[in-house]
Amino acid sequence: MGLKIQTFKDFRNHLRDELREIYPQREIDTIAGILMDYLEPGDQRAPGISRNEKTIGAGTAARLEEMAAELKKGMPVQYITGETLFLDCTLEVTGATLIPRQETEELAAMIIRENPGFNGNIIDIGTGSGCIAIALAKKLPSAKVTATDISEAALHVAAENAVRNGVSVAFCLSDILNIGNEAFPPAGIIVSNPPYVRESEKKLMHSNVLDFEPHKALFVPDEDPLVYYRSILAFASTVLESGGRLYLEINEASGNEMVSLIKRSGYSDVILIRDLNDRDRFIKAVKDD
Repeated sequence: MGLKIQTFKDFRNHLRDELREIYPQREIDTIAGILMDYLEPGDQRAPGISRNEKTIGAGTAARLEEMAAELKKGMPVQYITGETLFLDCTLEVTGATLIPRQETEELAAMIIRENPGFNGNIIDIGTGSGCIAIALAKKLPSAKVTATDISEAALHVAAENAVRNGVSVAFCLSDILNIGNEAFPPAGIIVSNPPYVRESEKKLMHSNVLDFEPHKALFVPDEDPLVYYRSILAFASTVLESGGRLYLEINEASGNEMVSLIKRSGYSDVILIRDLNDRDRFIKAVKDD
């Protein structure tokens, strides 16, 4: 690659050159720090030596150059390291799972904040990496958490993540569109972040999402963008207890339509909530008696 990487500063500057057409400089610097922490965890510097000046070993330098090449192709840094942080959990992520987003962290944090000491059943539909289910199991230890997904590969990752984070979650292979009721106990909380990006929105998305993340977990047909939500509501009609709470992550373009759909399905206290970017992103509701 022409540049001999000897220090963290060398690597950061190399990455700035390689990725300047893909990411803003601040994000590049964050990525550089993530990769350095991944390859050389902990602070191994001698006193008085700044991180920029710390010498990088030849093996680490070679791997950093390989990672820079992968990043330049658009591969997300989380897939390169194979892990990401979600609330207080470290999670494995692979090409079989979406990379958990900040918005989904907001959703999980909302459930934890609003249900302290909850000791009933929680069902997470479409769990992917297991991020929501594992965070809830960790922060609401008296709850019994069940998580479903249509992908066996994703469930394998999620199960390993549960072990990694020392929590108990029951995982179930199930298709949201054909989810059965018999295997699920009555639940006090149902949560889901199902596919909700319309096919026509692909043109607005970055290639690092389109080329690497699983499309089945992202996209819905333009002619029926609420297909998964209708199925979730049908499932919840028999599994969610009276007075139980429903939490959903949604497409910002579907907020009002989703509110109407949920109200027609027998819920009260239906609230549309904006995310940290001020976009309609979540709906919470209470099932009527």
